[in-house]
Amino acid sequence: MQKIVVENLFKVFGPHPERALALLERGQGKEEILKKTGLGVGVNNASFEVAQGEIVVVMGLSGSGKSTLVRCVNRLLEPTAGRVLIDGTDIRALDAEGLRRLRLEKLGMVFQNFALFPHRSVVQNTEYGLEIKGMAPDERREKAMQALALVGLSGWEDAAPRQLSGGMQQRVGLARALALDPDILLMDEAFSALDPLIRRDMQDELLNLQDEMQKTILFISHDLDEALKLGRRIVLMKDGAIVQVGTPEEILTNPANDYVARFVEDVDITKVLTAEMVMKKSEAVAYLGTDGPRAALRKMKKAAIGSLFVLDEAHAVAGIVTAEGCVALRERGGTDLSEAMTQPIASVSPDTPATELIQIIHDLPHPLPVVDARGRLKGVVVRGSLLGAIAERGGSTQ
Repeated sequence: MQKIVVENLFKVFGPHPERALALLERGQGKEEILKKTGLGVGVNNASFEVAQGEIVVVMGLSGSGKSTLVRCVNRLLEPTAGRVLIDGTDIRALDAEGLRRLRLEKLGMVFQNFALFPHRSVVQNTEYGLEIKGMAPDERREKAMQALALVGLSGWEDAAPRQLSGGMQQRVGLARALALDPDILLMDEAFSALDPLIRRDMQDELLNLQDEMQKTILFISHDLDEALKLGRRIVLMKDGAIVQVGTPEEILTNPANDYVARFVEDVDITKVLTAEMVMKKSEAVAYLGTDGPRAALRKMKKAAIGSLFVLDEAHAVAGIVTAEGCVALRERGGTDLSEAMTQPIASVSPDTPATELIQIIHDLPHPLPVVDARGRLKGVVVRGSLLGAIAERGGSTQ
């Protein structure tokens, strides 16, 4: 399901923008149009989609049009031409009241500037949108406190913004958006003003929150490493136009033109490859309470492997058994596979970068399990396939 659909979107700054549209149709560029007409082309014929629960990063250099584009998505800026559909509704057709409801009910916005009210406490800042929405004081306080807990600010609700670090203030901005429980988060350079270490922490926090909430996120950034870390897909812009849309790996391995190739040429492929990209399906697994040592040994023999991951009733990884351990259990008459099981074992999430996988798997005597947020087995990473994938894409295995 597509939550956001942008179709042939244009934004021109200045009077009589149709003059610029006509010149764009003739193939003239942004700089040439500015010299001829004095009109600024902010967005030039942009089209892309964002699926439900997806993080899409719009990125480009300063002046590429990325911030203009996101402001057209919620009509902080009025598009000149084209369509923006939110859940199938063309927002350009909404009247003032319809647009207000859309912003309060479906869209949350997080800016680079924290935009906190200095005279309001942390919780009062967080509940501001709910107050505008007309929610009763007790209910909005409860929702604000829940949002602050989500971003790790429980206990700071009565503090003033000036008492918080930059990273904490940005967490308040994020909590304010989350308190409205929007379907869609629009994040415009949300972490750009933070120190590098705090910025990385906020990126990790956003990914952790996304695992839990599954929001639809349109994230604006000028930082390629940030885009590669956060985005399931990347929309790369230049001079107001979209030059490529794709997954991080697609953009790195198949750049659409020389501009994209130059943009990504210095990226370390091991920071982009993830466990999900290099994992393979496990040949066989055993189940607690169902399989005993004989069943486990039979599965190992058939798959020509020397160990099995053991899953519990919820299909979460409970441990691992080896052929030697199962033989010993069988010989002493045991039937409970947990008696031969080793736990805990190392595991990684699907978005773990290859740089971390190399370190974890180096001395591991068995494949590395890849698990989801509930611990359920998604696949396994084998050292040979990991190093092969890195080498195939031109990365270093050192």
